[in-house]
Amino acid sequence: MSDTSTPNGSPAGAHGSHGASAPGAAGGAHRIEIAVNQHRVRVIHRGVTMADTQAALTLAETGLPEVFYFPRDDVNMARLERSDHTSHCPFKGEASYFHLRTEDGLVENAVWCYENPLDAAQQIKGYLAFYASRVDRIDQTS
Repeated sequence: MSDTSTPNGSPAGAHGSHGASAPGAAGGAHRIEIAVNQHRVRVIHRGVTMADTQAALTLAETGLPEVFYFPRDDVNMARLERSDHTSHCPFKGEASYFHLRTEDGLVENAVWCYENPLDAAQQIKGYLAFYASRVDRIDQTS
């Protein structure tokens, strides 16, 4: 299954330090800024830590909330199950999805990644992001 939606989340993060512009729909520039996050970032769902890192990237994109991207080594991959769902972002490329395995069943398409992102988003290649609305908490601490 495929759609043209752009994955995003709602956590706040660090300001970007790497930016790229692309033409926007209204004639303005569409920006993607990716920064190394200097904080500890965790995803917790049903009392289980799904991701815990001090090496997150924060992606800020025009018109969308900032999103944390986690290195795979810092994600509990045993809790993820690859989904057939994909989506396309004209600025980042094709996104692949994962279901989140919990004791209560699957949380469908709760996690996404860009395995071969477009040039503007190369820094997030292979990193994983969680929908803030599909997990209990995404915490950023010092």
